[in-house]
Amino acid sequence: MIEIFNITLFGINFIFSVILLAFICELINALLGGGHGTIVTPLLILLGFVPLSIIPSVLLAEIISGFLVSIAHHKFGNVDFRISSAHLKVALLLGICSVIGVILAVIVAVNVSTFILEAYIGLLVLSIGVVILATLNMKFRFSWGKILGLGIFAAFNKGISGGGYGPIITAGQILTGLNSKEAVSISSLAKSLACIVGIIAYFVLSKNVNWFLAPSLVLGAVFSVPFSAFIVKKMYERSLRIFIGLLTISLGAATLIKIFLM
Repeated sequence: MIEIFNITLFGINFIFSVILLAFICELINALLGGGHGTIVTPLLILLGFVPLSIIPSVLLAEIISGFLVSIAHHKFGNVDFRISSAHLKVALLLGICSVIGVILAVIVAVNVSTFILEAYIGLLVLSIGVVILATLNMKFRFSWGKILGLGIFAAFNKGISGGGYGPIITAGQILTGLNSKEAVSISSLAKSLACIVGIIAYFVLSKNVNWFLAPSLVLGAVFSVPFSAFIVKKMYERSLRIFIGLLTISLGAATLIKIFLM
């Protein structure tokens, strides 16, 4: 009886830990337009889960939380998502063009070895951290062509790793002239659209998807929504971007160390 109780208690504690982790990562995600999958995926890999038991659940959590936090951003005035607004058009373009990237990514993800997939995730996360820090003070002119390419490339990373979409999309938009609050808000909506495509693709192309983590990741992500848009409206995000850059570099390096040295 004691042993059964201990196992049950361990299971409850683990589920609570995943919910808390998802809450924190989705809060960071909402503040910067990225970071949820980028942080959650390598952490869960380090805990022993394989990518195909993580990525679909991460995508599902971000579909739900992304739509909810987009509504909140609009209500708080961080972005204008009215039907005729330019912000909505950018989000829809990013979401639509991501179809190509996500489908290609899922085809690759379900046909390569776990080692290769984990190595790519580690390198990707490490690179994202470097890019975030390297582009803090850079600015470029807005271009719809750049937005299109950005959407496809970021969606490929999202579909193959569960992360990488938000940081690339947010940084890319800032580099094309949008301010940080607009970029963060647009990223949340565009990412939800990209994740829908990813979920459908995994359902169609893979028979080995494990949804064990999905309820906890969804709950944690949804709980963060009421806090996210308000904090974005009030805070100065440069310091947090630096923190995310350093954190993603650390997570990417830790993932690579686990793969190659352990």
